Amino acid sequence: MTSPIDPPEGDWWSESVNRRETIWLGIAGVWSLFLFSWMSGWVRAGDQNPTGDTYEISPEQFREKVDQYKEAAEETDGGYVPADEHVYIAGQRFQWDGLPAVLETGTQYQFHFSSYDVQHATNIRPEHNLSAQMNFDILPGYEWIVPMTFDEPGEYHVICSEFCGDGHRSMHGTFTVVDDE
Repeated sequence: MTSPIDPPEGDWWSESVNRRETIWLGIAGVWSLFLFSWMSGWVRAGDQNPTGDTYEISPEQFREKVDQYKEAAEETDGGYVPADEHVYIAGQRFQWDGLPAVLETGTQYQFHFSSYDVQHATNIRPEHNLSAQMNFDILPGYEWIVPMTFDEPGEYHVICSEFCGDGHRSMHGTFTVVDDE
């Protein structure tokens, strides 16, 4: 009996490969090319890429936009009611600036996300179904505009899902979606 640890004897690299192994290698090679082509085509033709536009913006400029949004919005007990379809949310250690907000069902809003300090990730979850969620990475120096329409009223939680420091676990905000009246 031979051990796989022992080196093979003689001129083993000159021996021809078994026909069955050649067929198996051919099938594996064709399958690899198919998967590579599928992946490449799906990236170009699939509808899985993030929506919205991204622009470079300094944290100071985005802070001014958030301040203007909050000044123009009607402030209620439930939060900011936007003056138009634009909602500005900025992450900063360890809170969301621009939240809480009150939105209406059926209205398409343009959510503007950015960060003042470090990378954050918005994880938006409806209260009634915490397993349904939307995730967006937000970085300082970039404004990401994402169109969103909410069909169901309720409270939505905005949680930071990117570790941003010792107070990360308390970085939580909400917005409430109410029926269009």
